[in-house]
Amino acid sequence: MNRRIVIGSVGFAAFAGLARSALAQHEHHDHAGASAPVNQAPSKFAALVAATSDCAAKGQACLAHCIALLSDGDKSLGKCAKTVSQVVPLCTALQNLAAQDSSYTRALAKVALDACIECAEACKPHAEHHAQCKACYESCLECIKQCKAVL
Repeated sequence: MNRRIVIGSVGFAAFAGLARSALAQHEHHDHAGASAPVNQAPSKFAALVAATSDCAAKGQACLAHCIALLSDGDKSLGKCAKTVSQVVPLCTALQNLAAQDSSYTRALAKVALDACIECAEACKPHAEHHAQCKACYESCLECIKQCKAVL
């Protein structure tokens, strides 16, 4: 018999034994109600969560578009790329905090509001020419609205 086959078979048998042992231990845990739906009230910041999620996603697409054009030598989207690269992580962080009903949500909403205003101003001139900039611009406007609503 080939030595590799023997070693492989022994290794597989050992792995299978460990997996069975782990499964047996897992079956002893009580997961009563684990699959039952949680009756939790929706976040008081649900609209902000949706707006920041959309803003971050549209911002990512806009940033990718800006980078592609910048790499081709089009420097007209430089400010747009700079502002959206700041908005994306801020909106992502704000989305996470708002989803958790964090006490820091309002503080970060103030910062994200300023960043979204600046980003919207940078995207607006390009909105008629680039679909990604238009989508980013519109999502920033909604994010501005929702940030103001929680402040």
